[in-house]
Amino acid sequence: MLTEFLLTRFCALRKFTLLFLWLLSTGQLLKAQAPVAGIDGKSSFTARLMNIEAATNEVFRYNTTLHNGDGKSKIVELKAELPIGWIISYKVDGNQVTSLAMDAGKTQDISIEINAAANAAPSKYKIPVKAVSGQETLVLNLEAVVKGSYGLTLTTPSGRLSEELTSGSHQDIQLIVKNTGTLPLNDIDLSSQLPANWEASFEPSKISRLEPGKSQELKARLKVPDKTIAGDYAATFTASNPNSNAPAAFRMIVKTSLLSGWIGIMVILLSVGLVYYLIRKYGRR
Repeated sequence: MLTEFLLTRFCALRKFTLLFLWLLSTGQLLKAQAPVAGIDGKSSFTARLMNIEAATNEVFRYNTTLHNGDGKSKIVELKAELPIGWIISYKVDGNQVTSLAMDAGKTQDISIEINAAANAAPSKYKIPVKAVSGQETLVLNLEAVVKGSYGLTLTTPSGRLSEELTSGSHQDIQLIVKNTGTLPLNDIDLSSQLPANWEASFEPSKISRLEPGKSQELKARLKVPDKTIAGDYAATFTASNPNSNAPAAFRMIVKTSLLSGWIGIMVILLSVGLVYYLIRKYGRR
């Protein structure tokens, strides 16, 4: 009797062990015990940085994360309350969206870009961004601190953007750089785009700092190569720094020099005289 009892228990234990090993190998036991990742009943909408400071003409960029803690999939619509004239966009994996599908337990990174109105006064602006799905609304309170604006212009004292030049000459062109923004501009560089073989230098070559509303005069010395054909040419001077740039497109009218003109006339007169001499000398034969 005892032997039969022990044999029966051994067979039962053996069957249970084999069943346990089979479930373990197929992952069924682990699957039944492990909960679905991310499903905790707590959805969230967060940002790495809630407060960003930038100039009026710069983009406010926020990196946010949306988490669906529900046990079901849903469609989430993105909305925002903006000041008048402001623009907002939402991007997922580089694509612009206004809503997105969120599977149960899913977490999605969303890039939010906000452009302030051109006339936005320096101040702190609160921008509530909402993720709306059914009866649930998640609110993310962003802050955009407008510190001012960058602005730069490049022109001449008279406002005229054309010059008359002579082939082979040097010409000084007076320029004015003005800070039209509300923030100071540092390290303003001067550059040029010219026809082939033309040269330009600036005095001064760089402006270290220009306060809002202030102007600074500078000189561009332009060298026109010898034997440049008379006609109209385009040249562009540019004042720029990392925050702003201001190009000024000039019309350059090149004329031949007076000496070149007289030489041409003399050549023509000498040619006519030579022809007349030859006719007088050999024409009667």
